[in-house]
Amino acid sequence: MINSVLKAVHVMNMFSAAEPRLTVTEISRRLNMPKSTAHSLLNTLLSEGFIEKVDGEMYALGTAVIRLTQRVRVNVELRDRAAPYLRELADQCDESVYLTVRDGDYVLYIYAIESSRRLIARTAVGDRAYLHSTGVGKAILSELPPHEVEAIISRVGLPPVTEYTTTDFTRLCAVLDQTRERGYSIDNQENEVRNYCVGAAIHDGSGQVIGACSVAGTDPEIIGARVTELSENIRRTALMISRNMGYVPARLNHARL
Repeated sequence: MINSVLKAVHVMNMFSAAEPRLTVTEISRRLNMPKSTAHSLLNTLLSEGFIEKVDGEMYALGTAVIRLTQRVRVNVELRDRAAPYLRELADQCDESVYLTVRDGDYVLYIYAIESSRRLIARTAVGDRAYLHSTGVGKAILSELPPHEVEAIISRVGLPPVTEYTTTDFTRLCAVLDQTRERGYSIDNQENEVRNYCVGAAIHDGSGQVIGACSVAGTDPEIIGARVTELSENIRRTALMISRNMGYVPARLNHARL
């Protein structure tokens, strides 16, 4: 347990519909901590938008809490709407199937159907990974404006997860162009050795990319002899999930089925 984080959580939990605003004096008294410590916690939360100052010396929950709540709601909604399509995809492909969302500069796994052939026994749900090294991440990056991709890479870099990871920005941009053109991404052991993946982006009702789904496994034929079959399946699944989230494609082509 990290005590300072726990204290910050306790501070936010003090606010309620009955008491939406509190003073630093009241917060320090209830948590039995020095006023200076409570003030430091509040200033930290204030800097990140989780707490805001109102009516002079009063504090209230900030808009960052609303954004987090909205994100959780969207993630749960996406998972629930996508699950039937992903189960069907897993039955068709007989491989592991994953659903992810963009989590800032990373990708977050929120649903998985694991194949018995997966090398790692534990589920991937809850894992965060780099965008540049995963099939789902590259599917997401390929749908973002170039300046946004540059901003992400400038913050995170292109660290090598395996010896096969793309670590050159020019090369990554070429891969993203190819991904966008054909409508699916490929992960050739770039995030996990002896693991191969085909992925496709998922959009919401506004047309924004919100995540991606993928088929993955230990058989190199996933990105070899089976890539045509699997890419058609994954693109179709991603499109059906997107439509279920309110997405209406401007046009249908080989990349959108």
